[in-house]
Amino acid sequence: MDCTNCTYDKQCRKTEPCKATSFDRDEVISKYAEESEIVQAAAELVDFGRAGTLSRLQETIAFAKKMEYKRIGLAYCYGMEKQVKQITEIIRSNGLNVRPVSCTVGGLPQNEVNPESSICNVSCNPIGQAHQLNHENVDLVVMIGLCMGHDILFQREVKADCTTLVVKDRIYNHAPLNELKTYTHERN
Repeated sequence: MDCTNCTYDKQCRKTEPCKATSFDRDEVISKYAEESEIVQAAAELVDFGRAGTLSRLQETIAFAKKMEYKRIGLAYCYGMEKQVKQITEIIRSNGLNVRPVSCTVGGLPQNEVNPESSICNVSCNPIGQAHQLNHENVDLVVMIGLCMGHDILFQREVKADCTTLVVKDRIYNHAPLNELKTYTHERN
């Protein structure tokens, strides 16, 4: 399936399945029924003219409140600690309990996490980060700038619902879509 090169006249946008669809529609619809609380909370952020009126941070706070999450875990890159302090204060000022946990939690040496590494500095520890936030009994985890690959390891281990606030992109100041502008400029 390649939806970007649809040969079925974008039937999905007309509430009709295309011939390339291979999942069971009834099974999927029943899954949405099981997750109706999240479906409704997400719809409140998008439907009824609200789409585009809130920042991602504002959406995260509104969603957490709607879902009645009590403890919010922040899984963050230590390189973004200054910003995470600000984010923590904003979330706390909205009445939520915040548990920020740095990627260097536990102080593991790089060469112990990755025996092929000759670096002896502190290592990122996304698995330990997830375990710590599991121990903190957080209801929602917000990922902030975790490295590529580390985010995958983290998500495999964390037990709470998880969303992303910031995707790390060192080249484009954490806005990966800015790279698309380079392709536009190259073609002109």
